[in-house]
Amino acid sequence: MNTRFKIMISTLFIVTSISYAQKSNSFDIKNELVYCVAQASKTLKVIPDDGTSPRSVPNGSKEWKFVNYKDWTSGFWPGELWYLYEATGDKKWEKEADKFSRFLTPLSVTKASDHDLGFQIFNSFGNGYRLTKNKEYKNSILKTADTLATLFNPKVGTILSWPNNKYGGHNTIIDNMMNLELLFWASKNGGNKKLYNIAVKHAETTMQNHFRPDFTSYHLIIYDNETGKKIKGITAQGYSDDSMWARGQAWAIYGFTMVYRETKNPKFLDFAHQLARVYLNKLTTEDLVPYWDFNAPDIPNEPRDASAAAIVSSALIELSSFTKDKNLKSEYLTKSKKMIVSLSDYYQSRDINSAFLLHATGHKPAGSEIDCSINYADYYYLEALLRLQKLK
Repeated sequence: MNTRFKIMISTLFIVTSISYAQKSNSFDIKNELVYCVAQASKTLKVIPDDGTSPRSVPNGSKEWKFVNYKDWTSGFWPGELWYLYEATGDKKWEKEADKFSRFLTPLSVTKASDHDLGFQIFNSFGNGYRLTKNKEYKNSILKTADTLATLFNPKVGTILSWPNNKYGGHNTIIDNMMNLELLFWASKNGGNKKLYNIAVKHAETTMQNHFRPDFTSYHLIIYDNETGKKIKGITAQGYSDDSMWARGQAWAIYGFTMVYRETKNPKFLDFAHQLARVYLNKLTTEDLVPYWDFNAPDIPNEPRDASAAAIVSSALIELSSFTKDKNLKSEYLTKSKKMIVSLSDYYQSRDINSAFLLHATGHKPAGSEIDCSINYADYYYLEALLRLQKLK
């Protein structure tokens, strides 16, 4: 590398760093929360009065796609509304959050169809109970935890993710780590104490089987139903069986951080650090928003995934609170804030549609929800803003 080129690169790095530092220093969380309130207010006006909620807005469209309570993403919209109530104290948001949460009530009294009950019920009724202590919400949470536990296979040591699937055997996806919070909460708030043991066992089994030697996550593990033996690790939504699907690694970082919070077992904290380390080390984008898969073949022309950045930014804030190493704690907080600033400055939907964020990717191999707005990106973005606000 010649001297002139080195100077050019160094100058670009300095300018970029100064630009980010200026944005970071001027970043106002209240302004971003006001933005979220305005966007959600616009969304409320277009939701049909039929028990459905907004899931995603396709690239190039302004129109939301709506889903009923059975959809795995149905808890994110009411969860957003509860976060807006927490942020503002405005009873309008409590009323709307209650309305959309109650649409999900049937999930607590019907047979479990998959593992997503945590996403659906804990994000809605869980946030609602945390903020209001409404006993009806608590009842729904406890019933749903028992329902989710019916999918646990003690021979395997994990919760079945997809009962009706094409993969065969007992399947568990990394997303399932997120749903353990429902079980932990229930076990500590009047539910069966066995729910705690199920959650811990699922986390331990996942830790042993779901990761490659470099701590990158498979999306899906197939186990033998009877012996509990791991058969193979594959992907469903990533690029390949050997690639690091961005949102999958994000679920893992967030999930194991949460498990440490609930158990205080240091092995889960150590593991969360390992998962975060490989994610951050492999993250090459200047704005810290990843491509949808770290090993996708056409980078830098691959879609980004704002949802993964939102999940990780929120997770790193919590992980930093458990981190005694001052340098590591500082790194987590600095990078988390940079992710949030990037999402706020470059990924907001604004006048394009009424979601909070653009450029999330759902299921690229299936051609579904590519480079669009998705409610779970918005949910974790708002959660990250609130967590960052509490730090300040």
